[in-house]
Amino acid sequence: MKAAQLFGKEDLRIVDIAKPEINSDEVLLKVKASAICGTDVRMLKNGHKKASESNPLTLGHEIAGEIAEVGANISAYKAGDRVAVAPNLGCGVCDLCVSGNTHMCRSSEALGVTIAGAFAEYMVIPAEAVRQGNICKIGSNTSFEDAALAEPFSCVYNAFELYGVNPGDCVVIIGAGPIGLMHAKLAKMAGAGKIIINDLNTERLAECKEIDSMFLTMDGNNFEENLMKETGGRGADVVITACPAPSAQQAALRIAAIFGRINYFGGLPAGKSEVALDTNEIHYKQLTITGMTRQSLRQFRTCLSLIEQNLVKVSDLISTKSALKDLEAAINRSSRGEGLKNMVVF
Repeated sequence: MKAAQLFGKEDLRIVDIAKPEINSDEVLLKVKASAICGTDVRMLKNGHKKASESNPLTLGHEIAGEIAEVGANISAYKAGDRVAVAPNLGCGVCDLCVSGNTHMCRSSEALGVTIAGAFAEYMVIPAEAVRQGNICKIGSNTSFEDAALAEPFSCVYNAFELYGVNPGDCVVIIGAGPIGLMHAKLAKMAGAGKIIINDLNTERLAECKEIDSMFLTMDGNNFEENLMKETGGRGADVVITACPAPSAQQAALRIAAIFGRINYFGGLPAGKSEVALDTNEIHYKQLTITGMTRQSLRQFRTCLSLIEQNLVKVSDLISTKSALKDLEAAINRSSRGEGLKNMVVF
């Protein structure tokens, strides 16, 4: 079969490898769709400790497909089932795993990040993932492409549960990429009164308006001043930094309203994560600041349900659908901020 494997920094190859075989406790998935994430971009550009010339890694962690084979000990699934697959695995026995937070396990692994993922014609769902409940069935009316987006959407939902949106809130999202738009869609569903998206990329801002005319957009020109004018000097009830920029984290404190909630969603590059913050803004405005990473299985299943019930539309975030052979070009498009979600389909 064909697979896209990372051999090192800037070394991604489409290779012919043996179709994997499964044991009695595993599932073999025929991949149908896998979306490209910022993690894939970083792994290609920077390399990864789990990928080397002697031990290449198959990327792809936003996963949907059809079950091809099930192990003899598995009764919950059968060949032909249409599924989405959550990528994160915990050890299963630590306090975090037992509490349902397997994604925060100190011994966590992830499909497409530390073990073979979905940029391949077939992939193995390991026994730990089967037992943990990472495989989620989808109905015939849900496309594989939409189902694959349950993974990034549930990361957003993780943050959403932390910052909360109340009816009538003013929500500001710094970053107009697919993640920023997912935050905006959830804010609208929760009843936000005003949703403002800021970005330096004017093309992406235009795409935001095309997706939903309710979204207000602001570019980098006098953003903070314009935001304060728009809110009557009050600031935003919720501020989300959906971009890897220290300046956005600093600005979030200044533009937040009294009792505002801030979520630092976008992680920062190595060497840039120590940011000078005016903590008096936090102190005197009684701000609440949260971070997030990954998603729990509960959150993954919740978001898959929202997609399946058409309560949140994600299909309009898909900009391109590429064949596996064109994966590197698609990753490079993502790194340049071209389009929103770039997808590999089989």
